[in-house]
Amino acid sequence: MNRGSLKGALSVFVRRWWAGKGGVIGHVLSVMLAPASWWYGRMLIVHSKAYERHVSERVNGMSVIPSTTIRVPDLRVISVGNLAVGGTGKTPFAAWVARFLSEGGTPVAIVLRGYGRDEVLLHRQWSPEVPVEADPDRIVAAERARDAGATVAVLDDGFQHRRLARDLDLVLLAAEDTFPGRLLPTGPYREPAASLARADVVVVTRRTASSDQALAVVQRAQDVAPSCLVGAVHLAADAWLDLAGEQVAVPAGDALVVAAVARPDDFRENVAVLLGTEVELLAFADHHEYCHDDVRRIVAAANGRSVVVTEKDAVKLAMWASELPGAHVLTQRIVWELGRDEVEMKIREVVGGVS
Repeated sequence: MNRGSLKGALSVFVRRWWAGKGGVIGHVLSVMLAPASWWYGRMLIVHSKAYERHVSERVNGMSVIPSTTIRVPDLRVISVGNLAVGGTGKTPFAAWVARFLSEGGTPVAIVLRGYGRDEVLLHRQWSPEVPVEADPDRIVAAERARDAGATVAVLDDGFQHRRLARDLDLVLLAAEDTFPGRLLPTGPYREPAASLARADVVVVTRRTASSDQALAVVQRAQDVAPSCLVGAVHLAADAWLDLAGEQVAVPAGDALVVAAVARPDDFRENVAVLLGTEVELLAFADHHEYCHDDVRRIVAAANGRSVVVTEKDAVKLAMWASELPGAHVLTQRIVWELGRDEVEMKIREVVGGVS
C-alpha cells in the first residue's frame, strides 16, 4: 500500500470514527483526544475575540492596530465555506453561485487558494466562461480577478479566511454530520456551531442523508443562528460519463470505486445504491495526484470490473484514459430542496450595486 492509499484508508476510518462507527479503537481515541478538542476550542475562541477586537478598535479609531480585513476596491466578494473539514459540497456550490451570476450578466470570477489542482480544473471544466484565479494569497487572486474585469469574486472555501473582506458569507453544513458536533480532532468541525453567527446564509447539503435528516439539520441551524437565511440542496447523482466526458451506459455488474475525496465512503455508498450491488472501495488521500503506479494498481484491483470515479478524480485520471477503458465517471448536480428563491434574491441584493 503506497502513501496515498494508506492516507485514503485512514481517512475512511476517521470519518467512520467521527460518525460513531469506530468501534473500540474509535472509543479509545475519543477519550484520549478529548482534551485536545477542548484546547482547540479554547484557542478558537481566543483567536476569534482577538481578531474581532482588533477590527472593532480600528474601525472606532481607538487603536493604531491595522485592520486584518482587507477590501479589494471595486470588487464584491461572495464567500462559500463550511464549518467542517471537507466534503460539504463547497466546490460545486461555489460553481453554482458563479454560474448563477454569470448567466445573469454579472462579470464574475472564482477565487481560491488552489491547494488541490483538481478544484481549479473542475471549476474550469464546469464553468469555462468564468475566469479562475488561484493563489495562496487570496487577496492577490482577488486583485487579479478585478484587474481582469470581474466585478464579483466567488471565494471557494473562504469562511475561515477572514483577511479578505466579503459582502456575503454562505456556509455549508453536511446533513451526514452530527450538528452541532465535536471539534477537531475528535470530530469534523473546524469551528463551533456558534460561529454560524458570522454567516449570512446557511445551506444544508446532503448526498447519502435523507431529506428528513437534512431538514432536521436545517432546524438546528436556525436555532443556532436565527438571523441567517437557511436553505437545503441535494447533491444528486446525474449522469455517467467516460474519462473523455462522453455519456456512457450505466456500469454493469460489480464495480471498483476509486476516490480521492474527503468522503470516499459516502461516494461508495451512492454508487452501491445506484447499481444495486456491492462495490469495493479503493480510497486515496483527498486531492491525491495520481501517478502511473496508481493507475496500474487500480487496473489490478479492478480485475476486469468497471471502475467508477468522481469528477474530482476524473480530471486527474483523464491522461490515462487508454489504460482505464472501463472507467465510469459519476457526475452530480445541485437540486434545490429549500430556499432557492430566497438565496438567489440575497445574492442579487449583494451584487445589485455592481455595474
